[in-house]
This record gives sequence, C-alpha cells and structure tokens, in this order.
Amino acid sequence: MTNEKVYAMSFAKVYPLLVNKAVKKGRTADEVDQVTGWLTGYTPAQIARAVETGVSYGDFFRQAPALNPHRELVRGTICGVKIEAIQDPLMQEIRRLDKLVDELAKGRPLEKIFRQG
Repeated sequence: MTNEKVYAMSFAKVYPLLVNKAVKKGRTADEVDQVTGWLTGYTPAQIARAVETGVSYGDFFRQAPALNPHRELVRGTICGVKIEAIQDPLMQEIRRLDKLVDELAKGRPLEKIFRQG
C-alpha cells in the first residue's frame, strides 16, 4: 500500500483497529486515547469527533493540535521498518502511533510509553 493510500484512509476505519489491538491484550480504549493524545495533542472528545467526521488518517495528523516534542524519542521497528529510517515525516508520525499502541498492547506501563526526554 502506498503512503498516499494510507493517508487517504478514513481515521474512522483505522482507529477501531488500534483500539482492538490494545483491547485484545487487556488494555482499554481510554488508554489508546491517552497515547494518541500524548502524541498528537488531541483530547478524547476531539478523537471521537475525528472518528465521527471521517477525517482522513493523513489529515488527522496534519491537523494535530500539538505534536508532542518528545515524540522523536519513540524509536524502534514497526512492520519491519525502523521508525527513524522512514523518510516521509507524515508516515513517521503514523508509525509512531502504531509503535505506541504496540507498546500498550505488550503491557508497557503508560508512564514508560510517555517518554519525557
């Protein structure tokens, strides 16, 4: 799948997949909202609105209220690709969220997920 296809996908289609990944491992939708909010600056109500309005996944990140300055500390491999090696900044943000939800699903405590610098 090309980056443009990922960016054009509806956030309403992607968000439940992120939640399901965490919930299957004993975490909650609220925790997914917390990690999403930490990364992007969205409140839970704004995340819910983004789901309702069907904003594209790309625009969800382009319109993020306040990208966390510590987000660059989210490193590692997702889908076999190192986050820091991704050239496209927008795709890097998308993969950071994937990584945060993966860490949540693996049982990592929120305090450790929320990198502080």
